[in-house]
Amino acid sequence: MAIDPIPFLSKYASFPSVSTDSAYAEGMKGARDYVKNALTELGFAVEEVATPKHPIVLAERGPDREDVPHVIIYGHYDVQPADPFELWKSPAFEPEVRDGRLYGRGTADNKGPQAVQMTALSRLLDEHPDLPLRITYLIEGEEEMGSPSFLGFLEKYGERLSKADMILLSDTGSPGTEQIVITTGLRGMLGMEVTLTGPELDLHSGVNGGPVLNPVQALTELCASLHNKDGSVNVPGFYDAVVEPLTWEREELAKLPVTEEQYREILGVPGFIHPHGATALELVRFFPTLEFNGIGGGYQGEGSKTIIPAKAFVKITCRLVPDQDEADIVAKLKTALLERCPPQVKIDVKVDKGGSPYYVAPAGRPNTAPDLSPVFATACEAAEVSIEEAFGKKPLYLREGGSIPIIRDLKDKTGLDSLMIGLFTPRDNLHAPNESFEIDMMMKGIDAYQSILRRMAFGE
Repeated sequence: MAIDPIPFLSKYASFPSVSTDSAYAEGMKGARDYVKNALTELGFAVEEVATPKHPIVLAERGPDREDVPHVIIYGHYDVQPADPFELWKSPAFEPEVRDGRLYGRGTADNKGPQAVQMTALSRLLDEHPDLPLRITYLIEGEEEMGSPSFLGFLEKYGERLSKADMILLSDTGSPGTEQIVITTGLRGMLGMEVTLTGPELDLHSGVNGGPVLNPVQALTELCASLHNKDGSVNVPGFYDAVVEPLTWEREELAKLPVTEEQYREILGVPGFIHPHGATALELVRFFPTLEFNGIGGGYQGEGSKTIIPAKAFVKITCRLVPDQDEADIVAKLKTALLERCPPQVKIDVKVDKGGSPYYVAPAGRPNTAPDLSPVFATACEAAEVSIEEAFGKKPLYLREGGSIPIIRDLKDKTGLDSLMIGLFTPRDNLHAPNESFEIDMMMKGIDAYQSILRRMAFGE
């Protein structure tokens, strides 16, 4: 029996599956059991794979034959915390339909896209119980906390997963139902926390001010040295490995139904900077970044406290593009920080694991990989036709500014490429209060996915 998508998603999103907070362990289990039961009813053999934190749901169905396409469908059952709760118009974990949307935490990221995929598959299986398509579902419970257990899982299951032909997911975005995007690239990421230490303790700024270099001053000068006046990154070798977008990619971006002015209004900023003379829409897709995500030091309370603080810190992340390598950029940034740090303060650099960028060009492009899977190429063709039929317009192939490190991990460990079809939009409020999933996107997405899977199975 086919899944009824709105009740299915409403129930799935009612489980408070917040992976980062142990207080939500029951919600994590509820969401995991719910999706396991749904897959079992669709005829999948379901496993629950233990990890050091939250288990992974691994399920398989379909003929195990070389002449049958084998696709892995990826998703995650965990969600972001819903705080601040008082900003929600309806309770975060009591999904509610309003104005053509289903509101609730996780409805768009990522339970809604899973509901789309499972509903489409259930309808297709009603028509073709012996569907000639092998499907492996991989649904993890730690995506929203950086997937710390995923590499360990891949060490154990990578060889088994590598027998598939490709990965299919919808954990990326599109501008809206008027234009669906197939994501070709994801930026990689690295993180650092830099701490400067001057005196052993906070000092009286009157008694000791003058000869002692203030760590806050030293830190702000150090941070300022990491960018040029145009906003580009001032770290030797930072751009050496960057692969410039090809003409076809710029042509795809030009078709995006969003102007720079509309983008500025959406973000609510007075204006943009333009490193390298690039447009704002080019910068978030084709160029790497170095950002300061948080900075602190000294007295933060009401009024004043006349001190020279002992310490100051800054949190830094970089977003990386093809063919930048995380380890290479870490080394270059650390070298720049250590060389530029004044000798009057001590520096400590702590590196957080991130991930290298991912990129795949569809078939028929000048930069298509020579070893691109024929099944992946077929899936792209199926997606183009199916999305145009369902949404009225062909999808665009675009890189995305965000990062999903496990996609590169999957490529490295299994050799598989990922077809990423964007089903959430800027209006869905991901990670924010009043997250929602557009019902029109859901229904059209179901039609598109049903057609994609059918075309992959029968070669239409």
